[in-house]
Amino acid sequence: MKKLVLAYSGGLDTSYCAKYLSQEQGYEVHAVSVNTGGFTPEEKKDIEEKALKLGVTTYSNIEAVDTFYDKVVKYLIFGNVLKNNTYPLSVSAERIVQAIEIVNYAKKIGAQYIAHGSTGAGNDQVRFDMIFQILAPEIEIITPIRDEKLSRQEEIAYLQKNGVEMSWEKARYSINRGLWGTSVGGDETLTSNLSLPEEAYPSQLKKEGAQKVKLTFREGELIAIDDQENHPAKNIEILNGMASEYAIGRDIHVGDTIIGIKGRVGFEAAAPLLIIKAHHTLEKHVLTKWQQHHKEYLANWYGMLLHEGQYLDEVMRNIEVFLADTQKNVSGDVFVTLYPYRFVVDGIASAHDLMNASFGSYGEMNKGWSADDAKGFIKINANQNKIYYHVNKMS
Repeated sequence: MKKLVLAYSGGLDTSYCAKYLSQEQGYEVHAVSVNTGGFTPEEKKDIEEKALKLGVTTYSNIEAVDTFYDKVVKYLIFGNVLKNNTYPLSVSAERIVQAIEIVNYAKKIGAQYIAHGSTGAGNDQVRFDMIFQILAPEIEIITPIRDEKLSRQEEIAYLQKNGVEMSWEKARYSINRGLWGTSVGGDETLTSNLSLPEEAYPSQLKKEGAQKVKLTFREGELIAIDDQENHPAKNIEILNGMASEYAIGRDIHVGDTIIGIKGRVGFEAAAPLLIIKAHHTLEKHVLTKWQQHHKEYLANWYGMLLHEGQYLDEVMRNIEVFLADTQKNVSGDVFVTLYPYRFVVDGIASAHDLMNASFGSYGEMNKGWSADDAKGFIKINANQNKIYYHVNKMS
């Protein structure tokens, strides 16, 4: 038998692949799902049952939430990464870790083939294929949906013809949950002008009023919520549960896909947006001006390269070293208030706060320099432009 590992989600595309590759193509199919957040125990069991009914030889679910946090999410927080100043890279970040886990599993069991259910019109085909080719060039990549240009109806007809009676009716909105946010797609996101309705979002408003929350960071990582310490990945889940009850973190991202077309996707990312905003506020108090300046463009490049599937480029490790080094003094408490559909960062408390009154208070008084010091500084600071305007006789 030709041993093949299938990246399996339990949806229509990967279900077609499971049946077609095992029954028509004679592969020994080993279906693998990678949990980067969002899977409940019931969903895991349901996905496994579906896979086995489709004729796969084995099914495995790889737990990778902590790996996802340690390898990717941590650096997205360190960099305050928001694609196009909007999107916390929820799905694109997940795909990288899923691809790496799948190719490692394929090597472990000695598979000669890896398959996935991506079409030829999206970003995921690039991310999966690039990771597979770089880490395992000896393993052949199989992509039936892309190669045969199959429509959804053709896939359903094939499964029904082969006795697979499951509900393949497409939900009005496609939902992809993960540790670092949930994407929401629908007819509206295929347009340039329509917004997603309230019911499209999986988390509905449950709380009114306001709720104060204290977020504690240690060297850039969220280690506690309201003084209760947990692993940062667990804290993301806890905070998301709290904030999503206020329907916080909804937006629509418009961006450039890897294949060159514009794409639009809705998302719900209560915890990611809260954490990034709180972390960034703390950084503005404890980092120097030039640390913040250089962090901004390097973090932007980090997010861009991650989105484009270039995670394995060694420059990513270089940027990670820089981002991690900037976090040495990013420790303290950030106080936020949750409201329906929004939140406010109230302030911070940190032993590393550079708003130190020992040196002066902005716009009020100076303690670390004299009036003559200020006049001399201003005079020297103006020299370059004084010379320019004098030489060029400009007023």
